[in-house]
Parts: sequence; structure tokens; C-alpha cells
Amino acid sequence: MSHSHRLRSLAFAGTALALCITSVAAAQAKAKTTTKTTPKATGHFRVTSPDLTTKGRIAASHVYNGMGCSGQNTSPALQWSGAPAGTKSFAVTIYDPDAPTGSGWWHWMIYNIPATTTSLAAGAGNGRNAPAGSVEGPTDFGTKGYGGPCPPVGDKPHHYHITVFALKTDKLDVPGNATSAYVGFNLNANKLAAARITGLYGR
Repeated sequence: MSHSHRLRSLAFAGTALALCITSVAAAQAKAKTTTKTTPKATGHFRVTSPDLTTKGRIAASHVYNGMGCSGQNTSPALQWSGAPAGTKSFAVTIYDPDAPTGSGWWHWMIYNIPATTTSLAAGAGNGRNAPAGSVEGPTDFGTKGYGGPCPPVGDKPHHYHITVFALKTDKLDVPGNATSAYVGFNLNANKLAAARITGLYGR
């Protein structure tokens, strides 16, 4: 091999080695950057209720009093945890998708619940025990406040979805006479996360 050919070979090998070192360094730098910017995992947002303990069946104390039903119409106790960072308020809704209306049935809407709140006592939807500053929206009974289950006689048990919304705003900008659909639109527009449990009731 000639002297000039050996020099060219060594130069090529040196260049390849330099490129390899540069690629490794770039990959390591990228890995460090990715590690630094990846957000930490947050806790799982969940809701529970001590009043839904027997196969999810809703007790008579939470059933509506009227329209042929004779319950005590007391809103259930709720507890939640694991709300995402940035939560400024909460809202709670109860909705029955099985109601024979074509659009389901809204049983409860309460919003502007302070971000420091992690539970609602039983009866919070009945004009007592509600968090300070919270607002109750309309239901499909035509009134504000909690309205319990009262499905038609003979129907299979209806599903009552109890949803807690973690919101990015401390107050919903809705008028006092807003419909349940209008409130629901604003809840979803400001939602950071939602947690749900489902109760069952039939008669």
C-alpha cells in the first residue's frame, strides 16, 4: 500500500470515528433533554360514594319523592381524589341516559365547587351541606337542586352516571337560567379531567 493511500485510509477512519462520537453525544444530549421535559405522572382521578355499596344499587333514601316515587330525595355523599394539577374548581352531575325521553334525564348539577373541596356530604343537593360559593343548576324536573331516581315502573334498572368534573376555571360563566345542556357544554369546554361512578335503580 502506498504512503498516500495509507494516509487517505487513516483520514477516512478518523472522520468516521469523529462522526460516530458526534452522533453518540447528540443522542445522549437528546435523551437528557427528553428526561427533563417529560412531565411527572399524576394520580388517577377517581370518585367514590359510601352510599353505593351494595352492587351499586341506589337506596330509597336517594330516590325522588314525587311522580309516583316515595323516596327521601337526599343526594348521596361523594368523595374524590387525584385531581390534576391546575384544577381551579369542581362540578358534579347526575345523569340518566336510560330515561325514555330521547335525551336522557339530568338529576343534579352543582358547580363552582372550590378546588380545596374533596367531598360532598349527603344532602348537599338539598339546600344544606353544600360548599360555600357553589351553585346548583337546573334539572329535568324543572327545579334546581338534587332530584333522585324515579324511572317508569317495569323498566330495567336505569344507570345513573355520577360524574365529578375537574375544571380549569374557578367559576363557570353561565347565566342563572341556563339550561342543563348549556351548563353541560361549559363543563366540557373547561374540563381537565372527569371521574365517574354509576348507580342503578329500578322499580
